[in-house]
Amino acid sequence: MNKNRILEIAKQNNGYVTTELITKHGIARFFLTQLVRENQLIRIARGFYMLSDSIEDKYLKYQISNSSAIYSLETALYFHNLSNRVPETLYMFVPSNYGGNLIKNDTIRLTYIPRDLLELGVIEIQSPMGHKIKIYDMDKTICDIIKYKSKMDIEIYSSALKNYAKSKNKNLTKLMKYAKVLNMEEKIREIMEVLL
Repeated sequence: MNKNRILEIAKQNNGYVTTELITKHGIARFFLTQLVRENQLIRIARGFYMLSDSIEDKYLKYQISNSSAIYSLETALYFHNLSNRVPETLYMFVPSNYGGNLIKNDTIRLTYIPRDLLELGVIEIQSPMGHKIKIYDMDKTICDIIKYKSKMDIEIYSSALKNYAKSKNKNLTKLMKYAKVLNMEEKIREIMEVLL
């Protein structure tokens, strides 16, 4: 009965279930362990499980086990339709004291930034599989690619700036607000004057 309820909760949640979620439904955690042993659930991260017949959402997986990691640079450009190249390598910003499991992951490129700047411009969007993930908004992403140009593919960089200049969703006021916080006002102004 409890195991079936857990499986039903997972189905309603795009194939995923958390310890927190089943606890709210008054179900003991023990049943999660049983479902893993029976190969009906797969443990993705601590307190986070998916149905064994579900397709894994890599964007969600990396954030679930690393809540301070935020998708950035080329990955964020892709989600904002400023780049049409599907990112093979995922770019994430993490706090400068980060010591988590993403360090050893070859498919992820980390950029260490001061903790007080980590949440600047963060928004939630849906991953391709319909789960909430955290990325930087479009205007903050433009500041970031300019600041970290050396980490960027030059073709993606140039095309993203052109696409941003043409975008109806750009917010130049917000862009300059971020530029001020990041101490990049002059640089951003120069680039925008050329593009616009």
